[in-house]
Amino acid sequence: MSHDPVPERTASPDLSHQYEQGRPPSPDRPPHLAPAAPLPHPLGAPSVRREGREKVTGAARYAAEHTPPGCAYAWPVPATVARGRITELDTAAALALPGVIAVLTHENAPRLASIGDPTLALLQEDRVPHRGWYVALAVADTLEAARDAAEAVHVGYATEPHDVRITADHPRLYVPEEVFGGPGARERGDFDAAFAAAPATVDVAYTVPPLHNHPMEPHAATAQWTDGHLTVHDSSQGATRVCEDLAALFKLGTDEITVVSEHVGGGFGAKGTPRPQVVLAAMAARHTGRPVKLALPRRQLPGVVGHRAPTLHRVRIGAGHDGVITALAHEIVTHTSTVAEFVEQAAIPARMMYTSPHSRTVHRLAALDVPTPSWMRAPGEAPGMYALESALDELAVVLDVDPVELRIRNDPATEPDTGRPFSSRHLVECLRAGAERFGWLPRDPRPGVRRRGDLLLGTGVAAATYPVQISETEAEAHAAADGGYRVRVNATDIGTGARTVLTQIAAAVLGAPEDRVQVDIGSSDLPPAVLAGGSTGTASWGWAVHKACTSLLARLRAHHGPLPAEGITVTEDTRQETAEPSPYARHAFGAVFAEVQVDTRTGEVRVRRLLGQYAAGRILNPRTARSQFVGGMIMGLGMALMEDSALDPVFGDFTACDLAAYHVPACADVPAVEAHWLDEEDPHLNPMGSKGIGEIGIVGTPAAIGNAVWHAIGARLRDLPLTPDRTLAALAGPLT
Repeated sequence: MSHDPVPERTASPDLSHQYEQGRPPSPDRPPHLAPAAPLPHPLGAPSVRREGREKVTGAARYAAEHTPPGCAYAWPVPATVARGRITELDTAAALALPGVIAVLTHENAPRLASIGDPTLALLQEDRVPHRGWYVALAVADTLEAARDAAEAVHVGYATEPHDVRITADHPRLYVPEEVFGGPGARERGDFDAAFAAAPATVDVAYTVPPLHNHPMEPHAATAQWTDGHLTVHDSSQGATRVCEDLAALFKLGTDEITVVSEHVGGGFGAKGTPRPQVVLAAMAARHTGRPVKLALPRRQLPGVVGHRAPTLHRVRIGAGHDGVITALAHEIVTHTSTVAEFVEQAAIPARMMYTSPHSRTVHRLAALDVPTPSWMRAPGEAPGMYALESALDELAVVLDVDPVELRIRNDPATEPDTGRPFSSRHLVECLRAGAERFGWLPRDPRPGVRRRGDLLLGTGVAAATYPVQISETEAEAHAAADGGYRVRVNATDIGTGARTVLTQIAAAVLGAPEDRVQVDIGSSDLPPAVLAGGSTGTASWGWAVHKACTSLLARLRAHHGPLPAEGITVTEDTRQETAEPSPYARHAFGAVFAEVQVDTRTGEVRVRRLLGQYAAGRILNPRTARSQFVGGMIMGLGMALMEDSALDPVFGDFTACDLAAYHVPACADVPAVEAHWLDEEDPHLNPMGSKGIGEIGIVGTPAAIGNAVWHAIGARLRDLPLTPDRTLAALAGPLT
């Protein structure tokens, strides 16, 4: 990885003024403020993950690896119908099996209070809203006995007609009042008139199928009640939210619950809010009086932990002969469940990406008999930018303009939908720097002309973006009498390197070596923090840590003599700083370049090269940042070429329900992947000058690959994934 300077920028916040490394020592001053050697790992250095050794040696303990004495095991029973009601429950055979402790159903399970998330109202009624909905839970002394008991539970149903297929003209489509980021529909100017008058137009449709997060660690929880206090080890992206929801469900105070999510084996959004495992484990533990462990079987995950909803896109763009866009419309159709509304906000990026004086963006959805969709890495932006960036490539062909140049011509000075100035926007620099690194030019724009034997080669480009989001967080900083520091904040590390970066932030503010700073995360007993999602983590947690450490440093400077035995502790939050919306439009940007080869005999598409060039504020740790960028690009490769999970219209379930059927990239699928970034400085973000980087990598990659496939074969494939059968069909047809 590497980075390039960006000219003519406002300087970012300088952390060096927060501490005094060169101040002379004094007998009265605490050891923390004695002169320190140059920091071996200053902020911005590629520090190694602090928990890396624990993970590779197996010392790190995940949710399902905590086994209290007397621990029982649970196995859930999913509904086998797509819609209906339970009419018969026979648990006698299950209870008669050796080692079986209990079978929970809606007839005997603990009653839960109603909260804002109805997907957690588990085992409370006889209604079956979709296939896979949990209808019972078997608890036994061993995992094998619990599984056998679950299989022995007999459930009878009164089925009702179901509908799981979304179409562009579904009769129950409606426009939601609100999606994350604004209203469900928005129009500026007169799109119809502007589009009709445009000299060059494209009117195209794209589809993205249902997608599943499938983190390596399945959703798991171990729950134990001790003298009325509930302790849960949960595979979650946010222990604070889990604690709050459990407290509401069980009518407890948050001080009566401890949720620990110290190590989490991936989430990609599927663990962003509480999922069934933590509620069921707590219910079973309360019912049986024993600790209970529950790890959801992978084959059941598609039906109960959320998915990226399918999206049907229509994109219309009108432009002048000069390539400047005069009209832009992005309309999407998607589904939600009858349990809760969730909108894949895929039209949102079209509101801010390009010059568009006349704009229409609309979300329509239908509540079907399907599992409730939820967040998946870059929700909205990933499918939305696939369609928008593919359509922009098609417009470049119509205009006979280079795709990089077309994007540069339509780079807006202010955010089109709001008129707000950008805090920083270096998309043009990303496009130019990325094109130079990739060797974009000279490029023959004609499709289907680069051939090597049976292989057709092509290159493609797409822009990427993701909003900057910062949420209120609280952190505690402590200076011990021995010269060490401890920082406490309920952040969650889902593999992103949060522990490491937070340590770097604290060490930089305090002017201390990183090995003198201990960072505690992953427990609801710590100061509350926003969950790990929406690329908010480092910006939110880091700001609170920075503020707490700054306050601690001020206390230390004012203190004379040795520290008391208990040390000095300060707690700060960012409530005031995050209370008001920013006057700036804050986004990260990037450009992704791809080279592909298409086998004309088999239809197989292979990516030969991927290169991402990003502008994401100050990069706090190049080592962990590169991992995030590259990981996102690889996930985008999977979205482009192989990930697909269709709903069976007859049975109402997902056809790809395990990793044998739901394909994700393996090592052999991944080519040389490069991630580069600009040395972007933005003073309108947070004290570190950082933007989120966890999601932007996936955003532009599918479109860049799809555009490269068009350049290779001369046929436009508009339905993901780009599988060999679709490619062969396109190769057999005329060039489009």
